[in-house]
Amino acid sequence: MKKNSYVLPLALIFSLFFLWAISSNLLPTMIRQLMKTCELNAFEASFTESAYWLAYFIFPIPIAMFMKRYSYKAGIIFGLLLAAAGGLLFFPAAILKEYWAYLCIFFIIATGMCFLETAANPYVSVLGDSSTSSRRLNLAQSFNGLGAFISAMFLSKLVLSGNHYTRESLPIDYPGGWEGYIQFETDAMKTPYLILSLILIIIAVVFIFSKLPRIQEESSEERKQDKLINFKVLKRSHVRWGVIAQFFYNGGQTAINSLFLVYCCTYAGISEATATTFFGLYMLCFLLGRWIGTFLMVKFRPQDMLLVYALACVLLCGILAIFGGEAGIYAMLGISFFMSIIYPTQFSLAIKDLGSDTKSGSAFLVMAIVGNACIPQLTAYLMHHYGYVYQVAYIIPLLCFLFCVYYGWKGYRIKN
Repeated sequence: MKKNSYVLPLALIFSLFFLWAISSNLLPTMIRQLMKTCELNAFEASFTESAYWLAYFIFPIPIAMFMKRYSYKAGIIFGLLLAAAGGLLFFPAAILKEYWAYLCIFFIIATGMCFLETAANPYVSVLGDSSTSSRRLNLAQSFNGLGAFISAMFLSKLVLSGNHYTRESLPIDYPGGWEGYIQFETDAMKTPYLILSLILIIIAVVFIFSKLPRIQEESSEERKQDKLINFKVLKRSHVRWGVIAQFFYNGGQTAINSLFLVYCCTYAGISEATATTFFGLYMLCFLLGRWIGTFLMVKFRPQDMLLVYALACVLLCGILAIFGGEAGIYAMLGISFFMSIIYPTQFSLAIKDLGSDTKSGSAFLVMAIVGNACIPQLTAYLMHHYGYVYQVAYIIPLLCFLFCVYYGWKGYRIKN
């Protein structure tokens, strides 16, 4: 297939990066909102992240097996429709108003998004010149940054009202009393997921009627004889270290992302309206980091940029852990910029030279996202139980980024 015929397929795949960013970056807003509607503390609400990202640990291998037997396209369409169904479940959940119901919904949505991510990352990396795979994946992930920005700056404002009452502080004349307040805040969660579900269904229809090229590993006659999943791929050191680095990167990134609004409102003492604006700027920094990083990769090796960006994250986490307060918010803006290229760069370096085992390698790398289901909870626990030195909790993401430093320094090397 000619290179210019890759433009439309890549454009469709790029849209998936945008969509799952919308979904995952609504989680910090939902954590803040569920603290109101379900009367949770920050540690309890952080299990929203666990429910979402646990799907990324359970399903990548079955998904990779599914796509190896059928195709990337089949996996993408099924994932889009499953995530859309999950989003529509917010309507019955608004009637139940139970935390466990929301956890189940996030798990379903994440399972659908896991199909998209398991398919899209290796597809973008392999569809084209292998020497530019890191740059191409960073370009695709720039659309992920755009989705994160829109989710943080605009969709968060559809959900968060700016009011955070308790049973004791609720105004006496509030319409409907406590139940009226809870219902109002609960209904606010439905709108962004209705919008997301409709978009997912439309994109699924587009994929159904579109022709995606089969990459070489899919069209090979040997494909039918290959194992559906090859665990031996983990014997390759650059893959193994890539999985480890992705586990800690994802956990560190999500610890900062998911607690950003909680940090701003609870510890830095700013209003929800101001906090959502800062959250939008936080994701704008992430988007700019992706675009600038993609441009710089024309001149610099991906592994060298990974090393420098990860070191910057370590330094800024140190500043955050020492000073906290408003200084910590600005440090997090810097961290967001430098985190931007780490995930796609580590992913593309880890699946390099895998050939027919690309889907297997991709599955294990996506499974590493389970770091999101445990490291943020540890960070939230420390913040909640040691509130007088809350900022010290950010030592946890600092340690996580040290693994990324190692991967950019030595771990990426292909030895076997």
